[in-house]
Amino acid sequence: MPTPKKIPKKYQPKGFEILHEDLDIIVGNKSPGILTVAAKWERENTVHGLLNQWVRKGNPRSTKVVHVVHRLDQATSGVLVFAKTEEVMNYLKDNWKSFNKTYYAIVHGKLEKKSGTIQSYLSEDEDYVVHSSQDSDKGKLAITEYTVLKETDKFSLLKINLLTGKKNQIRVHLSGEGHPIVGDTKYGKPNSPFKNLFLHSAELEINHPHNKKRMQFKARVPAYFKTLIDFEY
Repeated sequence: MPTPKKIPKKYQPKGFEILHEDLDIIVGNKSPGILTVAAKWERENTVHGLLNQWVRKGNPRSTKVVHVVHRLDQATSGVLVFAKTEEVMNYLKDNWKSFNKTYYAIVHGKLEKKSGTIQSYLSEDEDYVVHSSQDSDKGKLAITEYTVLKETDKFSLLKINLLTGKKNQIRVHLSGEGHPIVGDTKYGKPNSPFKNLFLHSAELEINHPHNKKRMQFKARVPAYFKTLIDFEY
């Protein structure tokens, strides 16, 4: 179903380009810099909040809401899916491991192994920093597959298959390999001159909650990626 038309501009979600909408789901491309859901420092200007306004179509009496299925970090761009009912949300969450999640990242340096799997146990401390360990008692299992697509003297472009979806997983894993994501001041270089995080959720493949047909959604890579490595997507 195409995106509804003739919606007052002020209700259209800013920072979230709708790629697909039907009776069950809304899928879109999140811009870097906008939160997926509310945080202590920002309650209103989030994708979740803006989509709640979107489905209400400007009707202040409407109680319609969208339901969060997964999240992207504030600085991460790309494909996000929201459910229109709790039933759909539960279906997507229950089947999340069977869906394909593809990311692109640009990291510092050249990786010795051009493809591989990173596996560790992740836990978050009281300061919201995620730590990686090989001790299964110290976190939840996280698995990241990667392939180097292109490299320069200073940077490498990776295609990532996210096999689990833990908070900050890709950022922590790549930093642990000695190749932090460009622009990652939390797990990489705190004094990075790059204003953007070079991590993008490029593709999401799910089974539609209603008819169970496989659907693939793609979100264009931000233009700033190509300032470091030029590639076709």
